[in-house]
Order: sequence, then structure tokens, then C-alpha cells
Amino acid sequence: MAVYTDVSDAEAQTLVAALQLGQLTALEGISGGIENSNFFMTVATEGQIETYVLTLFERLSHEQLPYYLRLMQHLAGKGLAVPAPVANADGEILHTVAGKPAAVVSKLSGKSQLAPTAHHCQALGDTLARMHLAGADFAMQQPNLRALDWWNDTVPEILPHLTPAQAAMLGQELAFQNHTQQQAAYAALPAGPVHADLFRDNAMFDGDTLTGVFDFYFAGNDRWLFDLCVCLNDWCTDLSTGQWDDARLSAMLTAYQTVRPLTAAERALINPMLRAAALRFWISRLWDYYLPREASLLTPHDPTHFERIITQRRLHPVYL
Repeated sequence: MAVYTDVSDAEAQTLVAALQLGQLTALEGISGGIENSNFFMTVATEGQIETYVLTLFERLSHEQLPYYLRLMQHLAGKGLAVPAPVANADGEILHTVAGKPAAVVSKLSGKSQLAPTAHHCQALGDTLARMHLAGADFAMQQPNLRALDWWNDTVPEILPHLTPAQAAMLGQELAFQNHTQQQAAYAALPAGPVHADLFRDNAMFDGDTLTGVFDFYFAGNDRWLFDLCVCLNDWCTDLSTGQWDDARLSAMLTAYQTVRPLTAAERALINPMLRAAALRFWISRLWDYYLPREASLLTPHDPTHFERIITQRRLHPVYL
């Protein structure tokens, strides 16, 4: 999260009134992340204090956003712990603030576990599998906008900024993914709505209890295995080396498969998809690092982290 577009108290209060939430008492920009402008919006009504998250979308259009918001609404309606979008009197959950498309969602309780244990990974694996199954009958369709086509378009913009060794590895990995995703085995992978960005800072815990998953604004229809691999690469990895933490890896895989066992095709392609998940974030972090946008609150992520992870995934495949 970051702040690219400032919101005045008057603009926020107009939105609060339209949503019949009460009286605005505080508006605070949220630092961290890279895509949208985010604020904690605190309101008072009938003696109660509630905090919501206001998001202004900097890259996504009004036409693209219903998919994300309706998916959150769909999952929340099925009992999944995800933020519920707040509707106005007409039932609309997509709004406009400061000239930008915007949404207001409920704020989850708890805090992110940035140093997760095997127990946290077990809880996340269980929830991810349930999210995949719950989303299987979601009627709307939208591709993952940060998938292979975006990688192919973005890599040429990044290459001039890299060392020869980095450029060579990036080119090799991109070629490998283009080859893999042309195969019939890849087409056979189960697919549906995916979160596509479920890092450890996008889930909340109260102690060891998972209280919710948020930030669905990279979601799209893609292979469920890819979504699982995004989580494995972040939650089950030593951040300093990119190496697996075997206890966390086993906990997440076991919990996920207890709810939704992987198919034979998924088991065969888990290592290419682990590399795909790492490549996606190496490319996006390189892009944000070398071609940044201005923001009043922004902490760029280190792109070399996913360079290390790709190296480790190439050297040490997972065997299921």
C-alpha cells in the first residue's frame, strides 16, 4: 500500500455520508505496498467507533474493478474471512473519490505475521484451498493481468537496467515459462479465481488464529497451483537466503491438500510453477525499482529477493 493521491477530509466525509457510516473522525494514509492509495478511515456512529480501509485505484479502471470487489463479496458471502466491500444506498460497491475509482472495505482484526511459524502456514494453506473451492462458482471472468503476457511485455523495459548475468537468467526463465505454458499439461491444471498476491503481509492473525486475507486487487482467473506457489515462495522461505524452511513448507502443503488434494498434473508441474511465481514477482519488483512512480508514502521492495528465490528453485526442486 502507498499514497499516490491525497484525499481531503471533506472528500472522505462525503463518501462516509453516502455510505451511511456516520461521522468521519480520522483519515490516515497507509504506507507499504506499491499499487494503490490506501487510508484507514475511522468513523463514529451511535457511540461506536469503526475503522474501514479506503482504497483509491491508481492503475485499475472502473471497468476492471467490479471483478475484484464482487469476488471479495462472493467469498465473504460464503463465510471466508475476507474484507467485505461497503455498498451505498443503491447497492453500489465501486465509488469515486478525488477523481479515482475507490472502494471501502471492512478492516480485519489482528496483525500480519511477518515471521510465520509452521502453524501460521498451516492456517494459510487451509484457507487458500477453501478460497479456491469457494471461488469455483464465481460467475465473473477476468484474466490475471500480471501473468505471462505482462511478463513478455515488461521484460524488455527492464533488461537495460540489469547486469549481464541477471539479464541472462531473466531471459532463460522467461523462455522456460513461455515453453511450459504452451504445453497440454499446463492447460490441464485446475483453474479459477486466484488471489495472486497472498504474501505474509496480506493476511491477518490474532495470535495463531487467521482472522482474514485481504488485498485482492491482483486477483484474476488463473491456475490454482500458481496461487499456491506464490504463497509457498513467500510464507515458507527464509528471507535472507531464499531457501526452503522445510517445516513451514510441509505444513502449508499438507493443510492445502487436506482440503483440496493436488491433481497428478499439478504435482508434475509444481516446480515450473514455483519458478513462475518467483519470476512474476522478480519482474514486478525490478519494474517498480527501476521505473518507479512518485508516491508520498512508498517503500520499494528489494528485487534481489526473488532473484535468490529463483536461483534456489532451480537448484533445489520440491518432490511430492
